[in-house]
Amino acid sequence: MALIVHKYGGTSMGSTERIKNVAKRVAKWARAGHQMIVVPSAMSGETNRLLGLAKELAPSKPSDAHGRELDMLASTGEQASSALLAIALQAEGMEAVSYAGWQVSVRTDNSYTKARIESIDDERVRADLDAGKVVVITGFQGVDDSGNITTLGRGGSDTSAVAIAAAMKAHECLIYTDVDGVYTTDPRVEPDARRLSTVSFEEMLEMASLGSKVLQIRSVEFAGKYKVPLRVLSSFTPWDIDINEEAKSGTLITFEEDENMEQAVVSGIAFNRDEAKISVLGVPDKPGIAYHILGAVADANIEVDVIIQNLSKDGRTDFSFTVHRNEYAKTVDLLQSKVMPSLGATEIVGDTKICKVSIVGIGMRSHVGVASKMFRVLSEEGINIQMISTSEIKTSVVIDEKYMELAVRALHKAFDLDQPAA
Repeated sequence: MALIVHKYGGTSMGSTERIKNVAKRVAKWARAGHQMIVVPSAMSGETNRLLGLAKELAPSKPSDAHGRELDMLASTGEQASSALLAIALQAEGMEAVSYAGWQVSVRTDNSYTKARIESIDDERVRADLDAGKVVVITGFQGVDDSGNITTLGRGGSDTSAVAIAAAMKAHECLIYTDVDGVYTTDPRVEPDARRLSTVSFEEMLEMASLGSKVLQIRSVEFAGKYKVPLRVLSSFTPWDIDINEEAKSGTLITFEEDENMEQAVVSGIAFNRDEAKISVLGVPDKPGIAYHILGAVADANIEVDVIIQNLSKDGRTDFSFTVHRNEYAKTVDLLQSKVMPSLGATEIVGDTKICKVSIVGIGMRSHVGVASKMFRVLSEEGINIQMISTSEIKTSVVIDEKYMELAVRALHKAFDLDQPAA
């Protein structure tokens, strides 16, 4: 008997019929002798509906008090789906109980709408599991030290599930979603994309941070830190599929040391359309300039990605970086109002029509010439590289957005990702 955590996304919980299928699947695992914890998302579209209502009523200058109410509101979506799933499980003859994050409790900091988990009290859940109950815990939310409900940001249910699996020392955390695993790239862009049977935590972390939407990055960070085996699989396979077959399906996110790892040089290609480039031109080339620019950006809680500083000419240089496209206007306004006057820069220019394309693979550590091959392939397709960022197991380039799909397809073919693993 193992302790298993199941997480179901909003699409899986999208109707009463689908909730019934989730309940049947969970009941199958429970009847096989496993202790079961289930973490559901809100029904698909529900969080957007609630936040849309809030937007219609919101003050012109939102404050922390506004953020608190957004979390109070958004958390109700998961509360409803958790209760509905517990009811459906009871209809399946299972003893089941649902809890909101604050009841468990899942302790977080007080960063409304993007809180971080600090600790989880597992006592109440363990007592229920020992009593033979299936425990359903709301994803996406927790409670701060002042008793306020908080939410973890988009995709936060993944993080909830992995954090709960870590706290409970679960045997495995199964993330049921609308895709049947992790692919070499998005099959909607490259039809020859191939599903990976295993992928390392390091690779998955890079893919998630670089734009792959399969898993939320914080959930992968949690899994890697606490050594929680993660499996991504489809919730649309028939619920009565043989449990042994189901337990081996999808993609297992595991550790590099595993003997069966697919040792490809490049394991996947990630891309992100949601970036914008900002260049601060003509800044004095002296110590502290990067901090002067990026310190102000960080203080405004804006995340910076790729950074480049050009060579100095006549004592001045250009400084470029990328931010999320949603933060572009805010960042430019901040630079113009607070940084430019004290910096003596000549101009701020920006481009919102860029994207980032990245190759990822632990095999890159032991192979030379991987980045140069990437640059050659893009050059042969006539694609100009605007910025480059590298790490031990990834190379990212910023290019014009209109070339994104061409770049992904060309790189996918060049690195033989359309070929079955050896």
